[in-house]
Amino acid sequence: MLFSKNPTSRFLLLTLIFVLLFFFSININASDPTNSEDDSDDLEQLLALDEQEDQLPEDQDQESSSRFSEAEVLSKAQRIVLELNSDNSKRVIDENEFVLLLGYAPWCVRSAELMPQFAEAATSLKELGSPVLMAKLDAERYPKVASLLDIKGFPTLLLFVNRTSQAYTGGFSAEEIVIWARKKTGVPVIRINTVTEAEDFLKKHHMFVIGLFEKFEGSDYKAFIKAAMSDNEIQFAEASNIEVAKLLYPDIKATNFLGIVKSEPERYTAYDGTFEMENILQFLDYNKFPLVTKLTELNSVRVYSSPVKLQVYVFAKADDFKILLEPLQDVARKFITKVMFIYIDIVDENLAKPFLTLFGLEESKNTLVTAFDNKGSSKYLLQSDPTPSNIEEFCSGLLHGSSSTYFKSQPIPDNNNASVLAVVGKTFDDLVLNSPKNVLLEVYTPWCINCETTSKQIEKLAKHFKGLDSLIFAKIDASANEHPKLQVDDYPSLFLYKAGDKDNPIKLSTKSGSKELAAFINKQVRPKDQAAKDEL
Repeated sequence: MLFSKNPTSRFLLLTLIFVLLFFFSININASDPTNSEDDSDDLEQLLALDEQEDQLPEDQDQESSSRFSEAEVLSKAQRIVLELNSDNSKRVIDENEFVLLLGYAPWCVRSAELMPQFAEAATSLKELGSPVLMAKLDAERYPKVASLLDIKGFPTLLLFVNRTSQAYTGGFSAEEIVIWARKKTGVPVIRINTVTEAEDFLKKHHMFVIGLFEKFEGSDYKAFIKAAMSDNEIQFAEASNIEVAKLLYPDIKATNFLGIVKSEPERYTAYDGTFEMENILQFLDYNKFPLVTKLTELNSVRVYSSPVKLQVYVFAKADDFKILLEPLQDVARKFITKVMFIYIDIVDENLAKPFLTLFGLEESKNTLVTAFDNKGSSKYLLQSDPTPSNIEEFCSGLLHGSSSTYFKSQPIPDNNNASVLAVVGKTFDDLVLNSPKNVLLEVYTPWCINCETTSKQIEKLAKHFKGLDSLIFAKIDASANEHPKLQVDDYPSLFLYKAGDKDNPIKLSTKSGSKELAAFINKQVRPKDQAAKDEL
């Protein structure tokens, strides 16, 4: 699981309060490890506290009141989640039909970020009358219990149904946890019968699928239900009254209708295919994201697994992106279902840097537009100004296959008086492939343990063969430079590009000694009558 490491100040406040409450509860349990037999009674007493209304001091200002309210809500939510331990874990799972368990570690940042979402989901499920018991286990404190429950990392979410566990496959916001838990415990679709129910539904769900059927029967309806049960992320709703359904989707004109609703400018999208489960799910996969998706660690898995394989990434500071967003949405609207648009805050190193490193642009601070074709693992860079018109032209090129694949390169170095030439991505063609000479190329990376030894060996060989005009010694840092004809998986690697046959480089063993390499070079590049005279 991936989660945001740069939460808002409000989230930081909630997380801090959670941590304090969390460690306080640990200290209580540690001081009295035998009181677990009264867990059920304790839980009921704690739940009863949630019904009490606390009064805020009248002289507090609005901000203090807001923070106190958030802390109070989080505190109540935390008490709804049952803490498991060595004594009660088996009994809790055995005695409850549904248990959604969060395995965590106190030191795990991602666990701390997920916990408030999990607690909020617990509150919502309780209010909905869900039979799911929400529980958590400190897997570091109770490693044997964690092992028995198959908790192998942090955080881990598991749903136990009649003591049998299944992996959690939903999203990681509170709303997504609620949707997934309800779908897996018998409520895949919410039926909307009245205007009041429709209005209440709209308040709770920012994205949903609405199906309108004259009768809740027949092959179309069965396909709708199957899709609802198979999907793990989106809340499905159904109605038989067209006027009620129009409150959710105003443009409905007939029954046997399906559409997706999102809280963004492109709010309504109708399904126009046949009612078959696979087709409905495919429609949702291509239409569930907004015109421009902000990447977070909460939604990253969903974004990466999208069936839309052409993905354009916009890296910008938050203030710059606010200006760009509306025109970018206009561009995205022209490429719906064909190109996915994703925004990443360029200041967020945890999210931005791994992508920018792939382009050798990890130090960039200004707006950048890149793209990935996940079908062919190709990457692209918009090398003109990131204006809406340039972005649109860039996307058209991607779609029609006319954009040039981007290969990163360091700046062109000064090789004057160098015995081993430094090659970069931009000079690979000129110095290696198009050179009329033989080229012995060392491919290395800065983090490679054995590369230093090989580099010293190549320096020694370069000095030895200094008088041989037909041979060039060169090296390239594969971590910072790329070329379509340089595909290397292990480092260091040595290749001999022979003059006249550059398309078929000969790979040399890096385990060979200097004498063996010199003998091989003599055999390959020296005239036979000179090779016999040369020794290292």
